[in-house]
Amino acid sequence: MRETATSPRTQDREQNAERLLRASARHSYDPLTEIDWDAPLDPAHLALPPHRVSLYGTPLWHSLDPHRQARLSVDQFASTTAAGIWFELVLMEGLVRHVYESDLTTRHAQYALTEVADECRHSTMFARYISATGYPSARPSKRAQRLGQLHFLANDTAMTFAGAIFVEEFTDAMQREMIRDESLQPLARSVARIHVIEEARHIGYAKPELARRWAAMSAPRRALFRRALAVLAQQAVAELIHPRVYARAGLDPVAAQRAAHLNPHWRDTRVEWARKAVAYFTELGIIDRSVERMWRRAALIAPR
Repeated sequence: MRETATSPRTQDREQNAERLLRASARHSYDPLTEIDWDAPLDPAHLALPPHRVSLYGTPLWHSLDPHRQARLSVDQFASTTAAGIWFELVLMEGLVRHVYESDLTTRHAQYALTEVADECRHSTMFARYISATGYPSARPSKRAQRLGQLHFLANDTAMTFAGAIFVEEFTDAMQREMIRDESLQPLARSVARIHVIEEARHIGYAKPELARRWAAMSAPRRALFRRALAVLAQQAVAELIHPRVYARAGLDPVAAQRAAHLNPHWRDTRVEWARKAVAYFTELGIIDRSVERMWRRAALIAPR
């Protein structure tokens, strides 16, 4: 049945969007003016808590002096922000397509445009952070580029919202830890603070929209969607740390990637950062026994 302007679900969408628009008016930030980009960076400051660096606790980690450990953490966060730019560009394309198919007089569509504006500022902020730290690239891997192009061709708005929930809940957990740790690099914490505040609204927009679309899916469509989202989540996490991060620390990238893959601290970190998204997808039925193994293999669900 076609929804009308007065149908309960449409009213719920409009009320949620109105609330998010008011929050955006009160708490939106321009990172170009809110962050002191000219402040010198102390090379002894880590950007992430040490136990959240992928090699923490391994022999390779202990082979690095404190300054190289700090450099590794900064490059890991810079690589993560580069992956964030990739995903935000994919998300913005999906949101613009969503607006194109919507009634722009609705608050729901207007908030989608507001979110696009937020994401534009975030991508600029991430790019400025990458430049400030000396990390050499904001480009995604070729594999990620292909996945993004596949998403554009698939024209799947439900997947846009599901991907947004996964990536934003994952990075939210990471960045809340950064904000709480006053020993970390001030620039990284400033970037994290702005992102956390604004991404909370984006999650609040995506969750009810995904739930609405999931409820309308046929059983065959749900089965395909479950597997596609698991692949997207695996790729999003694989994209976090480019091999050049390890090379810049003077390590063999292949050996370092293997050590990180086997590192129980890094596996526990990914499980912890994915916990909220996994719980939500499990509650909806998007993660079930048919795909749980895929999520576990990506170290996004704890081993049995």
